[in-house]
Amino acid sequence: MNTERISLWTLFTLFLRIGSTAFGGFMALIAVVQNHVVERRKWLSHDEMLDGVSLATVLPGPVAVNTVAYVGHRLRGIPGAMACTIGVVLPAFMLMLALSVAYFMWGQLPVVSKLFMGFMPAVTAIILVAAWNMGRKTIKGVDEALITLVAAALMIWHGSFAVSFAIIAGSGFLGWLLYRGKTAAPAKPPEKEAKNAAQGETKQSKLHSIGIAPVALTIPFWGVNAALIGKLFMTFAGMSVFLFGGGYVFIPLIQHTVVETNAWLTQKEFVDAIAMSQIMPGPIVLSTVFIGYKIAGFFGALAATIGIFLPPAILMILASHGMSRIKQSAVIKAVLRGIRPAVIGMIIAAVVAVGMTAPMHWASLVIFIAALVAQLRFKLDVVWVIPTAGLIGLLAY
Repeated sequence: MNTERISLWTLFTLFLRIGSTAFGGFMALIAVVQNHVVERRKWLSHDEMLDGVSLATVLPGPVAVNTVAYVGHRLRGIPGAMACTIGVVLPAFMLMLALSVAYFMWGQLPVVSKLFMGFMPAVTAIILVAAWNMGRKTIKGVDEALITLVAAALMIWHGSFAVSFAIIAGSGFLGWLLYRGKTAAPAKPPEKEAKNAAQGETKQSKLHSIGIAPVALTIPFWGVNAALIGKLFMTFAGMSVFLFGGGYVFIPLIQHTVVETNAWLTQKEFVDAIAMSQIMPGPIVLSTVFIGYKIAGFFGALAATIGIFLPPAILMILASHGMSRIKQSAVIKAVLRGIRPAVIGMIIAAVVAVGMTAPMHWASLVIFIAALVAQLRFKLDVVWVIPTAGLIGLLAY
């Protein structure tokens, strides 16, 4: 594993690139992060990445963005988590903001459906490659293979949060039953924790960073309508801690809040906001940009976005810090050994789910195969795979 100190600027620019091409749902984004952080740069191990996905799955908030916060925290502590999260969200935020401005000026959406049609087969291939790379290093026996297959089948059958949570809990229990006598805690601290300590990230500095971050994020709002901005922030921050199971769970909750309770949007505007978020890179919860812009312009969009992402990210960082302290326990290692193949099964289920959104067209098969070959044979960066697929979609569909 590469143990050189990674600059915050490097993390920010990398995740800015990743965020610019993060089409196809949360597993697509996780697959791209895994490609860059684990496969190419070897900053984290496969096990560390799978542990982050496991945590993000059972905590509130957008799973992919929580995973990004985990990666940043593992690499550079609180500043790293902030750099990675801001970098991955910023492209979608700016695109959604631009579309929101265009919508309220002209009342129509730009036509990007053909681009999106081209993205889907390529995204399916990206997720499949991620599952393959993780699986061949994690699945070492029949037990782990069976856990993977059962998890995939359950998620394909009914991919709800309840099923996701049951898979994580059940596979962890199986891991405890199967592997508790086969794991042992290491005699010395793991390399990653020693590295973080060398970088000077003490417990006190962590607490200071967690306390300062929310205050620093209020600076752009000084001098604007504090009451309205505060209400937007608190509304979305409150909803964010109930966001379990992915962005689609968020839709009925936000509809009730912004359409029925506060009358901030009409039903048509709300549906259009969801439609726009579907064609953006990043999570569906970025519909908050549209809502915030409608209420209070740019600062409203910013407040709503910070509100929806900040509380879950803080919870993820705290959970990540806690996991780093307990995961060396033999019991925890056994539990995680059971969970990791289940996470791979959930990723395989995402291959099926995303693949079913691709158009039934010869071009979809061509794009899918080309994307697989580009990654497996030529190791082409996925940042180039996605735009190329979109251009083919424009020409072929």
